[in-house]
Amino acid sequence: MRRLVQEFVRACSTCQRYKSEHLHPAGLLLPLPVPSAVWADIALDFVEALPRVNGKTVILSVVDRFSKYCHFIPLAHPYTAETVAQAFFTDIVRLHGVPQSIVSDRDPVFTSTFWQELMRLMGTKLHMTSAFHPQSDGQTEAANRVIVMYLRCFTGDRPRQWLRWLPWAEYTYNTAYQTSLRDTPFRVVYGREPPSIRSYEPGRRGWQPSPGTWRLGRPSWRRSGTA
Repeated sequence: MRRLVQEFVRACSTCQRYKSEHLHPAGLLLPLPVPSAVWADIALDFVEALPRVNGKTVILSVVDRFSKYCHFIPLAHPYTAETVAQAFFTDIVRLHGVPQSIVSDRDPVFTSTFWQELMRLMGTKLHMTSAFHPQSDGQTEAANRVIVMYLRCFTGDRPRQWLRWLPWAEYTYNTAYQTSLRDTPFRVVYGREPPSIRSYEPGRRGWQPSPGTWRLGRPSWRRSGTA
């Protein structure tokens, strides 16, 4: 019924011509400041509704807007502004210092008085998206989609192992080539290629010592037996 009414209103020339909008005007677009250094301007967002593992069901995504380097921090639900701030200081400020600006949506954590006062005391500017311009936070939204895809690939039919594979998913994300950068986030931040990981080589079952190993070990066994 609702869809039928919406289609009728869209097709009604009188409604489209004379009825007024009851929404708040979107206003002018305000471009975000262009980042000029690594981990000076960052963006935050949450990935929720993950399987509960050790009490963790949420991922806090932290993206460096300059290099696109990401950290993914597991959190317990329900989370508060205090717990998010504690994780932020433990995993971000400890490694990269205090950021100059933070881009986020209008989650209750980021609009809380505690969070805003904490950022003011740190000297960090807050840039929050509005319902009319959600694309301002698109960088973290893209990172969220990619990290969820990586976790699905790693865990497969065992989704409750996502917490175990989260560090490897983060490493894969930060060492993957990105077209917009024409490089990897790891190289942009550290100035060198990421260390390579050897491919998996299946071992042999029923390992037997080589003849040389047998001869070297034999005298010691004899001495230990006689002793």
